[in-house]
Amino acid sequence: MKFYTKMQLVMLALALLGSAGWTEEKNGAEEQKAVDEIIETTHSVLIQGVTVSYRARTGTMVMKKEDGSPRAKLFFIAYEKEDESTQAKRPITFAFNGGPGASSVWLHLGVFGPKRVDLDEDGYPTSLPFDLVDNDCSILDQTDLVFIDPISTGYSRVVEETNPSEFHGIREDIESVGEFIRLYTTRYQRWASPKFLAGESYGTTRASGLSNYLLDRHGLYLDGIILVSAILDFQTILFHAGNDLPHILYLPSYTASAWYHQRLEADLQTKPLEEVVQEARVFALGEYASALLQGSRLPNATRHTVATRLARLTGLDAEYIERSQLRIENSRFGKELLREAGRTLGRFDSRYKGIDRDDAGEGAEYDPSFNVVQGAYTAAFNAYVRAELQYVTDLPYEILTGRVHPWNWGNYINRYVNVAEDLRQAMVKNPYMQILVQCGYYDMATPFLAAEHTFDHMLIHPTIQDHVRFEYYDAGHMMYLHKPSLRKMKADLDRFLQQAVETSQNPVLRY
Repeated sequence: MKFYTKMQLVMLALALLGSAGWTEEKNGAEEQKAVDEIIETTHSVLIQGVTVSYRARTGTMVMKKEDGSPRAKLFFIAYEKEDESTQAKRPITFAFNGGPGASSVWLHLGVFGPKRVDLDEDGYPTSLPFDLVDNDCSILDQTDLVFIDPISTGYSRVVEETNPSEFHGIREDIESVGEFIRLYTTRYQRWASPKFLAGESYGTTRASGLSNYLLDRHGLYLDGIILVSAILDFQTILFHAGNDLPHILYLPSYTASAWYHQRLEADLQTKPLEEVVQEARVFALGEYASALLQGSRLPNATRHTVATRLARLTGLDAEYIERSQLRIENSRFGKELLREAGRTLGRFDSRYKGIDRDDAGEGAEYDPSFNVVQGAYTAAFNAYVRAELQYVTDLPYEILTGRVHPWNWGNYINRYVNVAEDLRQAMVKNPYMQILVQCGYYDMATPFLAAEHTFDHMLIHPTIQDHVRFEYYDAGHMMYLHKPSLRKMKADLDRFLQQAVETSQNPVLRY
């Protein structure tokens, strides 16, 4: 047994009291961190000649376990049109971008929100520093908006003692974003509102998974889903040995890119883009697909004929195409098309050109279509969120981060991710749900024929096949950077939202 002197006992008591006080102070600090921090401000914007007054709600909502213990703080920005008499019935759209690892800034300040980054007609910043302007193509006049930053993107963070990996996975992501949507819908009394999801790129993967998850887990039925630059079946875009599908589905995007950069034969260059793309689409799904399926059994004469046709439709040299075994990866195409001019093509948008250190490589050093807008969106958002929305924090806003990796692909390990079946099931269970797929002709990340192929192979029941509609734009992955495409998106979105709400309010479909 150890004995203490009187002085030692006093010192021990003081130490224990200090420790208790420190623990209480620390726990109090943690508890203070794990509370909702939401700022409300009021604004107005001119949309299509009409002034729309709205309330902005900016901040973080605590995501908790069922026992009430905090897990994370999810950052969001919501815009609600100020019309208290119809608020509960007004449509609401939950929007997010992709990555995984992207914040929602692109859809937010590019197309949907009341402010947008000021770009010229072709999608280049108009000045330095970068400015925001009123977005007269915003859909806030049609629907309230909630922009969601999944955990580890934007300002969304886990709380202490929570492992971020709990949110970094295809299923984990769907569940956490789904829980936020349920919580927001409940707290702000939006269960009676027509509800929409809008996702871009991997955000379309998330939206498709959410469509079935929200229905099964929370009984939350959607009126519609907006898929911008869709990717539901990853087999359609991943250039792996033995997977010929991407080579087929990328071809019309190569043709569109070559047409834009004036690299096609004269008779094709004089035709409208849609006609040229259609010729490539027919060849890709017919003669080209048949040739690739034959593999090494393809006769030499046929190989030469196919290479000649590919050269005509891509602007590449036929000999180069034969050396590539008739299979052209998107990174190679982006480097090869303008090699003689010393330029590379953008991956997100092949209209943009970049310059590498040398012209001998197989792929580009960087994506000029991302770099041309990355700084503009970053600077504009950081100024806007503090000055106008009055949300102040020292955290870095993670525009596009690698902090979400490694990403847990769950059941899709050793096979391609494909959430098309989730979407099909949701469409059958909720046959009033409408789908809008928006595609850019110059998108070299998620090509439009890949989206068409995915929906063609979903085996959607004939009674609801017309619930899916496609729209095309003379731009790339972020087609809203191109101002004429932005204006077309506005018209297409308005029409889609109005028709979807009308359909859900006047249901007539019976199986």
